Formats: sequence, C-alpha cells, structure tokens
Amino acid sequence: MSIDWAAFTPWQSLLGGALIGLAAVVLLVVNGRVFGISGILTTSLFGGGQRSWRIAALIGVLVSPWVYMALGGQMPQAHPRAISVLIIAGLLVGFGSALGSGCTSGHGVCGISRLSGRSMIATLSFMITGFATVYLFRHLLGII
Repeated sequence: MSIDWAAFTPWQSLLGGALIGLAAVVLLVVNGRVFGISGILTTSLFGGGQRSWRIAALIGVLVSPWVYMALGGQMPQAHPRAISVLIIAGLLVGFGSALGSGCTSGHGVCGISRLSGRSMIATLSFMITGFATVYLFRHLLGII
C-alpha cells in the first residue's frame, strides 16, 4: 500500500475539519442543537419544528463544494465505474445512519466531543465497518 502524495491535502483537510467543528459549535451555542446532518435532513424532509435553520444548514452543505472551487480548490475526480458504487454506498450510509440513530457528524464530531458513550460506540462501529468494507471490496474482491 502506498500514499498518493499528489492527492495528499493536509492543509485543506485541516481547514475543512476546523470549519465543520466551528459550524458544530456555533449551532450548539446559538440554537442548542447538535450538528448531525442525517437528523437535519430527516426532520427537514419529514417535518419537525424550526425548519429554516435546517434548510440553511443543508444549503450550506450543498453549496460549500462550489465555494471551495470558486476559491481555487479542486475536487477529486471519481473513477467513471465508481459512480454506481458511490450511489449504492450512499444509500447504505443512509440506511446505517437511520439504524445507528445518527451519522458521523452527529456521533463522531458532536457526540465524541460531548463524551457521549453511545456516540463513541457508534463512531467505533462506523470506523470498523468502513475499514472492513474497504478491505473486502478493494483487497479481496478488487472492485474499487
């Protein structure tokens, strides 16, 4: 296994992580809400109070890649055959988020920072499942 040094972006990754953390802190301080994207999406689509801030958060998530590109950043290009894999993976992540009562932003970013035992177990489960999936599909099956 080797690192693709041309795609290694520590400064962009650090800035992105800091901005996600800042957004989570601002939402918690201003609104008293956890920045869990799956919960925000679900309550925006299927009802729930205070819909305006949820819609604004979702718009921010959807618009941020274009803002990044407008500032000179480049988005990674997906391999053409991987598009179907990405769609299936996205659906599985959505199912897993519902099954785990939250996603990596809710459990991993916000829950762990609040020392939630449930979030620590959920995040550990996400990570182990992700490692096992990559190992299975990339190294054993050679699909991606």
